[in-house]
Amino acid sequence: MSRALVVHRDRLLQSQTTNRAAQYVRMSTDHQQYSIENQAAVIATYAELHNLTIVRTYRDEGESGLKIDNRKGLIQLIDDVRSDRADFGYLLIFDVSRWGRFQDVDESAHYEFICRKAGVKVAYCAEQFDNDGSLLSSIMKNIKRVMAAEFSRELSGRVHAASVRIASKGFRMGGREPFGLVREVVDAKCRPKGTLKAGEHKFLSTDRVRLAPGPKDKVEVVQWVFDEYLRGSSQESIARELNRRGVLTNKGGLWCQSSIGKLLRREEYIGNLIYNRQSEKLGAKRMSNPTDLWVRSDGAIKAIVDRGVFKRVNRALEQRFVRISEEEMLVRLRKLLMKKGKLSASIIDAALGLPSLATYLRHFGPMRNLYRMIGYVSNQSYWDKLDTHKRMMEVQLGNAALLQEALRKAGRCVTLDLAAQCLRVNDAVKICFRIATCRKYVTIPPKWKLVRRVRWPAGWVVALRLNENNDEVLDYVLMPSTSLLFQGERFWFSEASRASSKIERFGSFDELSQVLVARIDNGSPLVRTKRVRAVSCEAESRGKP
Repeated sequence: MSRALVVHRDRLLQSQTTNRAAQYVRMSTDHQQYSIENQAAVIATYAELHNLTIVRTYRDEGESGLKIDNRKGLIQLIDDVRSDRADFGYLLIFDVSRWGRFQDVDESAHYEFICRKAGVKVAYCAEQFDNDGSLLSSIMKNIKRVMAAEFSRELSGRVHAASVRIASKGFRMGGREPFGLVREVVDAKCRPKGTLKAGEHKFLSTDRVRLAPGPKDKVEVVQWVFDEYLRGSSQESIARELNRRGVLTNKGGLWCQSSIGKLLRREEYIGNLIYNRQSEKLGAKRMSNPTDLWVRSDGAIKAIVDRGVFKRVNRALEQRFVRISEEEMLVRLRKLLMKKGKLSASIIDAALGLPSLATYLRHFGPMRNLYRMIGYVSNQSYWDKLDTHKRMMEVQLGNAALLQEALRKAGRCVTLDLAAQCLRVNDAVKICFRIATCRKYVTIPPKWKLVRRVRWPAGWVVALRLNENNDEVLDYVLMPSTSLLFQGERFWFSEASRASSKIERFGSFDELSQVLVARIDNGSPLVRTKRVRAVSCEAESRGKP
């Protein structure tokens, strides 16, 4: 049983999958020290009784069963099964709840269906029924899934009730401490036992955590911030001064306007502890709670800021904001349009007595919708260009999906990052998809522009090149990201400069895709090229040949 998690690699070359099995094990928290081993022992016994050989292990340690997002083991399992890389015929799981305690009970059934569709039989080793597709097993599995979801809901309710009770007594319930304060561990009689650093937990379940004043220099920084704001300094100037002094936030980063604003509003500095301002139950979206659900504990912390100073600061903060209705927001925007004759993002942000552009976008959606609501017809060519860019980006994302499927068929592990518009291949090489727009000139040939959104990673850049009118696809170009390594935010190239920049042209995406798949199969020299170029640049900076 001690070798239950050992993968028998000497048997991986067998072609048949009849007696080959994979196991999936999961535990929810780091405190369940022996959970993985206990599951593996039961699974190993089941495998021995049924003459199965465990050839692969997928595991998720310390991951909640509410969502699949951070569970790399389950994600890899489903990816292997879907891409026909599963070299096993059985999947052994401890019980039905190991799939997860999803609030939608059909989600775990979905993952089991994916396995069965690929010819992988799922066996629950600790359940009292056989997963043979019979009416009894179907009923039992559904009941188990409902029970798993209900267990999470009941546990969440109990934990929340206990947290509210503990917070009402003035103890800290999770989260990072505010700047200038520390988390102090106390025993059942409130006797101090030590302070906790970032990432550390209390020692015993009977211990409690409370906030206390931190180092003297940080306490003085907090007091200075409050005094400086009362003197008339802006939040931006205070942040700049702290950054100039080298004072870091409690997260180790630089100060900004929002971080100063949050510091000035924290009641912990006058001794008050507030809990349950926001909630994020069962993996749902974080939401703000009404004030009647807040749990307050006044005087629970030793104050480091005078209450009078705190009240004056927050009164000044409230006076900075004028709350107006959405109808009034539109009226003021129409008046600005009549005064200026046109509107733009910079005009709206610079106008006095008007909410910021970000506020307008949060209330009314995109600028086009906002302009339509006040009857403003802006430059139509701008919106046409925006529509064209969106349409071409949809084409590129479709190309990324096609390339992802081609690489998966070639046996590669590929993930698509929609936010960065990149494919990650084998967790090493990235393929970024971009749009190359054209600029026409009078005396010289046209040039194409690439705008980077993130730092160019090691890999390739696949660009859809537009025609001279920027309304249709001209062709596709492929270039190593190292060609753009020392360029700025915008990279320009022409037909004459394509060769020197190592840019290849393809008439269709299918041609480009075939070449790219073949190169990835042959191994990528891009990381090595990047290293050589970096070394040569370092030598040049030192004056060496």
